[in-house]
Amino acid sequence: MFSYPFAATPCFLLDLGRPVAAAASLLRADGATYAWSGGVGARHSVVAFSAICAHKLAYPTREVSFIRFQPSRSPTSDGNVIHCCADHSVYDPAAGARVVSGPAPQPLAAILLDYDPERDELSALGTVGAEQFDAFFRKYDFKLTLDYGAGKARLPVGATTVVRELTEYCRQTIQC
Repeated sequence: MFSYPFAATPCFLLDLGRPVAAAASLLRADGATYAWSGGVGARHSVVAFSAICAHKLAYPTREVSFIRFQPSRSPTSDGNVIHCCADHSVYDPAAGARVVSGPAPQPLAAILLDYDPERDELSALGTVGAEQFDAFFRKYDFKLTLDYGAGKARLPVGATTVVRELTEYCRQTIQC
């Protein structure tokens, strides 16, 4: 987990363990298409996506997360997916977080990454796809103000951000 592009917008950073080619084209709920650039890193296996579900904007909080990366098979998926247990939207991170099943109307917003092989460092460059940040801030304004302070949730992330395991970011992850 890391915050990007704002202090209060959580994102997944995943190493899928295998090269991830670029998806040809993805479709937003409004019908617009966009291209996703695929994996980066030494093995082209690292991807990043907004951790705000495209269905009802469920997101990881310090207390609980209904959305998570699910590496293993379960009764509801074959594994290696991002699963939102709030309403069972399932996304494929190896295909630009396209919707595999569930009510989500579009893929998760992708975080564009750059990899510097000499320094073995990743940088976030921007987002592509259906950004839902405005709707997220409207829906959770009161909670985000309590968590971050007035006006601080929407502050842009600076030059660096902390990356943590989901288990370190939040107390309880819902399994489904």
